[in-house]
Amino acid sequence: MGKSSGNTTKLPETNVLVIRLSAMGDVAMTVPVLRTFRATYPDVKLTVLTRKFFEPIFSDIENLEIYHADVTGNHKGILGLNRLSKELRRLGVNAVADLHNVLRSNVLKAFFSIKGIKVVQIDKGRAEKKALTRSTNKDFKQLKTTHQRYADVFEGLGYPIDLSHHKFPAKKSLTPNIVSLTQDSTKKWLGIAPFAQYESKTYPLELMIEVIETLDLEDRFEIFLFGGGKRESDILNNIASKYNNVVNVVGKLPFEDELKLIGNLDIMLSMDSGNAHLAAMYGVRTITLWGVTHPFAGFMPFGQQEEDAILPNLAKYDQIPTSIYGNKVPEGYEKVMSTISPEKVLQKINSL
Repeated sequence: MGKSSGNTTKLPETNVLVIRLSAMGDVAMTVPVLRTFRATYPDVKLTVLTRKFFEPIFSDIENLEIYHADVTGNHKGILGLNRLSKELRRLGVNAVADLHNVLRSNVLKAFFSIKGIKVVQIDKGRAEKKALTRSTNKDFKQLKTTHQRYADVFEGLGYPIDLSHHKFPAKKSLTPNIVSLTQDSTKKWLGIAPFAQYESKTYPLELMIEVIETLDLEDRFEIFLFGGGKRESDILNNIASKYNNVVNVVGKLPFEDELKLIGNLDIMLSMDSGNAHLAAMYGVRTITLWGVTHPFAGFMPFGQQEEDAILPNLAKYDQIPTSIYGNKVPEGYEKVMSTISPEKVLQKINSL
């Protein structure tokens, strides 16, 4: 609400609602964009609508409110989303940057639009992504990055931002939990996140173990294994138990501390998955291994160098990328990542 002071009337402040509910990697990709927005428009209020678990991802962005979307409870279904839209309007939200553009956010858009609140949604570039992933007549070229697609949404609201002006935050202090886990090791800290949502973009475990075994013998790195869930934790526990310099992080730290550990790594080795984006949002040098997906689709981690993306044999598997997310695998493409040798991965790590 506007406030009066003498004869001067202050206009109502702009409160931009940013919608990105999932998935973790996509949520992490908003962070460099929001940092740049905050630095460019310090007086504009930002409210991020996301899941409660993801709140720590935004912890280093000053003057930013997080609003939890309870999509399985209070905000479930049409009635729940209507309730949510009313809650957000009571916060003073008067412009909406929809960085998700899914059914839920489309329903919210309808409720906001009825009240005259401007909503700009991300253009996901579906047609050009379809052209990039089709098996014949493939239009094989670099598409706009997801980070730039996010930035374009803010430009549509009247807030252009230049991502080349982005600045990474200072490294976070280590908590006692992290110091206990890392033993305050003075070696180089290497994170390895060996899993992805789909097997088609997960490096074969036996090859990853070769990489870990060689690095352990070199005795130059403290290696931290990242993942999630019981199955992945059990696998990583089994691996870590066999080597002197390897620690399984899963279940050992609260998410806030896990992010601080990631932000203090020297290098992250990841698949085309969420952990790559978590590391990149802190400016950690991130090596990515790619399967049936490809950086051309726009999901290269923020600020990373092209040569740090290690690709399979594209001459042999010329239909890559076969999908944007790795969920479509043509017959014969099940083992594309086996064409990335452990030696190539090790060479890249040691070159950094």
